[in-house]
Formats: sequence, C-alpha cells, structure tokens
Amino acid sequence: MLKARIAVFVSGGGTNLQALIDAQKSGVIKDGEIVLVVSAKRDAYALKRAEENSIPAVTVVRKEFASQEDYEDKLSAIIDEEKIDLIVLAGFMSILSGRFTGKYAGRIINVHPSLIPSFCGKGFYGLKVHEAALAYGVKVTGATVHFVNEIPDGGRIIMQKAVEVKPGDTPEILQRRVMEEAEWQILPKATQRICEKIAGERQQF
Repeated sequence: MLKARIAVFVSGGGTNLQALIDAQKSGVIKDGEIVLVVSAKRDAYALKRAEENSIPAVTVVRKEFASQEDYEDKLSAIIDEEKIDLIVLAGFMSILSGRFTGKYAGRIINVHPSLIPSFCGKGFYGLKVHEAALAYGVKVTGATVHFVNEIPDGGRIIMQKAVEVKPGDTPEILQRRVMEEAEWQILPKATQRICEKIAGERQQF
C-alpha cells in the first residue's frame, strides 16, 4: 500500500515534529511518511530535527512576501510539487486564510494545547493557553487534534486527551505536562488515522 505523503509545518523547537518522527520509526504511523518539513522561521530548531532525520526541509517566511496571497501561493506550489496528501501543523504560528485551508479541506490538521472549545481561537497560542487555564481555575485541561478551516481552532475535532491540572502548576509546568501526556500522544495517533483513510481510498482506484 502506498503511504500518504506528510508535510509538517513548524515554527519553533519542533517537539511535536519529533513526536511524529518517533511515531513513524516505532510504527505508530505506519500508513504515512513525513517527506517534507516547512518552517515559518529560518532559525527554528525543528529544522535541525529534520536534518538529523534526513527529512527535506524548506523555510517560507511570511514577511518576505508582499501579501498573504503571495505567501500562500508559494506554500501551495511546494505542497503540490511534492504531492503532499496531509499537512500537519505542529506549532505553526503563521495564520492560514480560508482560501488556503479551503483548497486543502480535510487534508490539514492541527494540534491545540487545550480541550476545544475551551481556551482556543484568536490570541490563544503557546503559553497564553496555559496561563488562561490556570487563571480560570480549571481542574482539567488537555489537547485537541482537529481539522483546520478558516476559523482559528474551529475545524472538526479528530481526537482529544484530558490532562489533570495540579496544585502549584505554573504555565510552564502545565505546558510540559500537556505536551508529554496529551499532544505527543494524540497527534501521531490522529495522523495515522487520517493517513490510513487516505491510503485506503487510494487503494480503491
């Protein structure tokens, strides 16, 4: 069976990228293969992770383009040239328009560090999510993998996992626990689920 071709979009350290790479090596992701890493920043450590694992990588920086349309046209050209089946947003901090997400509807997924619909949408990213969760006093938080559409964190939910908030948690401690106990667990599983579907559909033709 032909494996689904995966592109992982990153902006920073690439811990979720590493979780995906590890899952591919261990066989959790068996119906897909990471064939490309796309970074929004030239100094992202995720690029080093890609290099160490012999995964081709490109950097596409939004501010180097005159418009959002030009930026997304460049991304589309890369995606189409590489025949990408699934785009995984793994800490990707650039906003994608409805024009772009519509073109690849059902083929872009994202991991968000909360149980959507809590602490999500515009302005909720990174540590801000965990700061908000602690400020609100929730006892349980977690992570969500969802399809991406034109609404920030608004696409259909694929998978969620809850994580306990403990007394004395700081945003940094909670962020790490959500990564370890939820994000790194469900992102590879959700990726495999979508890749299995893509590979199965391809086999029918």
